[in-house]
Amino acid sequence: MSMSTGGGGGLTNEPNVTPMIDVLLVLLIIFMMILPMSRKAIDAQLPDPKPAVATANSVSNQIVLEVKPSPTGEGLFFVNSEAVPGLKLRDRLKEIYDGRPEKIMFVKGDPQVKYQDVIFAMDAARGGGVKVIGMTPKDNGAAAAAPAAKKRK
Repeated sequence: MSMSTGGGGGLTNEPNVTPMIDVLLVLLIIFMMILPMSRKAIDAQLPDPKPAVATANSVSNQIVLEVKPSPTGEGLFFVNSEAVPGLKLRDRLKEIYDGRPEKIMFVKGDPQVKYQDVIFAMDAARGGGVKVIGMTPKDNGAAAAAPAAKKRK
C-alpha cells in the first residue's frame, strides 16, 4: 500500500470560507432586524360599508374634511363645508378639537385631487390633535359611472 504525502503537487490556494460565512450571517441578522423598522404606514380607520341609518332628528357632531381640486392645481380644504386655507388648516382643526373628547374625523378626497394634498390634510389633522382619521370616497355614483362610460367608447 502506498500513501501520498502531497510533496510533488506544489502549493494549492484554497480560501478559508469560515470568515466569509460569519460575515454573511451577521449581515443576514442585521437586515432581518432593520426590515420591520423601515416599514412606514398611515393609520386610518375606514367607515363601515353598511352604516346604520340615522333618524332625521339626530344631531351629527362629525367633522368632515373635504379636499377638492382648484384651478391652480392645489387642493382646496373644507371643514364641514367651511373653506379653510391650507396654511391655517392645522390651527383651525386644533381649535375645533380642543374641547372634544373624541378625536375622530372623516376625510373626503376628490378623485381629481393630488395624493399629496390629501396626505397634507391628514398630516395637518394629526398636528391639530386628531387621533383617528376615517377615509370616505368622495362620490361613489357619479365617479364610478364616468370611467365606465369612457371605456365603452
